[in-house]
This record gives sequence, C-alpha cells and structure tokens, in this order.
Amino acid sequence: MDVDADVAVVGAGAAGLSLALRLARPPLGARRVTAVLLAAPPGPFRTVRRTWCYWESGPGPYDEAVTASWQRLRVRSGGGRTVDAAIAPLRYKMLDSEAFEALAGRVLSHSSCVTREEALVERVESVPGGAVAHAHRADGTRVRVRARWVFDSRPPPRLPPARTTLLQHFRGWFVRTRAPQFDPAAVELMDFRTPQPPHGLSFGYVLPTGPCEALVEYTEFSRGPLGRDAYDRALRHYLTEVLGAGAYEITATEQGVIPMTDGDFPRRTSARVFRVGAAAGATRPATGYTFSAVQRQTLAVAAALHAGRHPLPPRAHSARSRLMDSVLLHALDHGRVDGPAFFTRLFSRVPAPRLLRFLDGRTSLPEDLSIGLHVPVTAMLGSALALPFTPRRGHPAS
Repeated sequence: MDVDADVAVVGAGAAGLSLALRLARPPLGARRVTAVLLAAPPGPFRTVRRTWCYWESGPGPYDEAVTASWQRLRVRSGGGRTVDAAIAPLRYKMLDSEAFEALAGRVLSHSSCVTREEALVERVESVPGGAVAHAHRADGTRVRVRARWVFDSRPPPRLPPARTTLLQHFRGWFVRTRAPQFDPAAVELMDFRTPQPPHGLSFGYVLPTGPCEALVEYTEFSRGPLGRDAYDRALRHYLTEVLGAGAYEITATEQGVIPMTDGDFPRRTSARVFRVGAAAGATRPATGYTFSAVQRQTLAVAAALHAGRHPLPPRAHSARSRLMDSVLLHALDHGRVDGPAFFTRLFSRVPAPRLLRFLDGRTSLPEDLSIGLHVPVTAMLGSALALPFTPRRGHPAS
C-alpha cells in the first residue's frame, strides 16, 4: 500500500500526537497540510501507559483529557522540613497517555488533513523531494508513506556524546488506601525522606487524585536504573514507613527511564527528515520534564508548515538554559552539591511560580540571576570551570 502526504509523523507518543493534533486543527487561513501519523500497532513496540506532568496558566488545549490539576506543591527535606508553595496563576497538570491518545483519536477521526495508520516503521529513506517511511501492519501488510517532510519522534538508538549523563528512573504505583491518606489539593513534588543512594539522589513523588487515591512514585537521579524488586521495596518503605499509609491496594503501575544529559541532540537526520520531541532534545536536562517543551517545539513546526516555511524544529531550550543544566548535572554527578539540600533550598527561597518558569526555560536573564543567588556558588563555579576540560562520551539510549 502506497500513501502520499505532505508530512509523515513517525511515532504516536507525546511529540507525535501533539504534532498530529496541531496539523489536524489548522488556524484560519493556513495553508492546507496533509499528514499521516504512523503509530506502532498493539504489541511490544507500542509505548506502555504513562503519565505526563506540566504546568500552565489558565485553560489549555488538552484539559478535557487531564486527570487532575493542582495549585499547591510541597517539597520535603530529608529531615522533614516542609516547603508548601502556592503556584497560582499556574496549575500543575497530570495527563494520562491513554486519555491523550483517546482525545487525539476523536480529533483525528473528524480531520480531513490527518490520517492515522497503525504500522511499525522499519526505516526512513531519503528520496528526491522528500522521504519514504517503510512500515508494516500487524498482519504483515507493507505500507509505504511518501512525504515531503518526515518527523521522527522515536527514541534514538544511542544518546549523543555528553559530558554528563544521568538517568531519571522511577517506578510508580497507582494506589487506593482504605482510609483517607492524601491531600487532593497539593502535589508532593519532591519528598527527600527516602534513603539516599550512594551516588545521585532519590525522592518520593505523590500525585493525589482523591483522599484515598494517588500515583505514588519512587524516583532516582543516578547513573543506572534499579531492578523491579528494588523499586518495589523502596515504594513499600515510602508508603508504609514514611507516609504511614496503612492498608492499600495497587490498581496499576508505571515505570520509566528518562535520560538527563547535556548531549547535543541532532534535530535533522537528512535534508527532509527531522527528529522531534525528546529525540530532538525536548527533555530538560536538569529535571527530566519534557511535555511543555514538546508543545513549544510542535507548535513551531506546525506554524512553519502552515505558513509554507522550512519546518526545522527549533531547539527546545535556550543556550543559557542548556549551559546552566550542564553545570548542575556536572555538580550533581561529581558530588559537588547535595541534591536534596539544593532543591529544597531553591523551593524555600524562590517564589514557586518563578521557579517553575525557570525549570521550563521561560525566565529572563535578570530572573535567572536572582535565582542564582540561592545556589552554592563555589560548587557551581567549580563545575563551570571543569566543563571545558570534561570529555564528551557516548551512552546507550535507555
């Protein structure tokens, strides 16, 4: 089966779905752009269910699919000190991937511009005037999509060479407790009352959806992931010994690994084939947050396509943000800063809305400098001076 379109979008994760949705809902007067979204069929190559969290002011385009949202965040030090922060006018939002896929399915089913094809892409071949995505359906039927532009959101086989690469790895339980346990008005963003690993840092993360329901995660920033049993032991300890949750049942689970790296992700692989999303550097190196940067990147790509401009995805984060993240990653990796103390201090001394905008790369230089007053200057300066002499090394993708 051969299909022709202006655009082929490879992969139906956050970036692929976001780009397809923006192309399916063109602004008034925009150039018509046809697209095919190539999503892996059910099976081992389809990404497992997961949640994405992000913050924004006021209503957003995906609110009908949002599971819950909050306007208060908490950070707890290892010693139990609590920072309770209001983030208005921002809201911290939790989006379930299945709900997002369902929203995209409803929109695409009524779109005359974008079609969805369940087929696994094997390779993308450059041809004169465009590229061809070679794929096959679950029944073995071959599919070839020829497009002027291809946007590939699949994870690369290897991470780019980097001076520092840490992994944010986690396992979460969706739990239901017998008695009320959670505060539905606030997210436990970083609870450092977890046993700290010898290298890196760990914390609990709680997204409450009701007094008795929450997603509870154990997260580490370190050089390598744990085995499933180790995550489960950490989660049991956190729920029973730290939170004192009492009786509970696990209704679902999620697990993941997010590279935190200062490597330079290429946004183009050939003349008309681009990477987009995390594959193009959308993940914020120092925090692992990705979803908001994906929205900025896909918005810019869609706007360029609708205006007939060259659609090279923009860098997701500014040069200044990337440099600051490189310094922090180096400092964390080399033990120059105490991670729990570092993040607790920032949230206790910087207004939470400003700090969230900083983590999203949306602050001005004066605001960045004001935040810099609350970091350990000697440690950060030491890492900044060491960076030029730190070689870049490759790292396998997770």
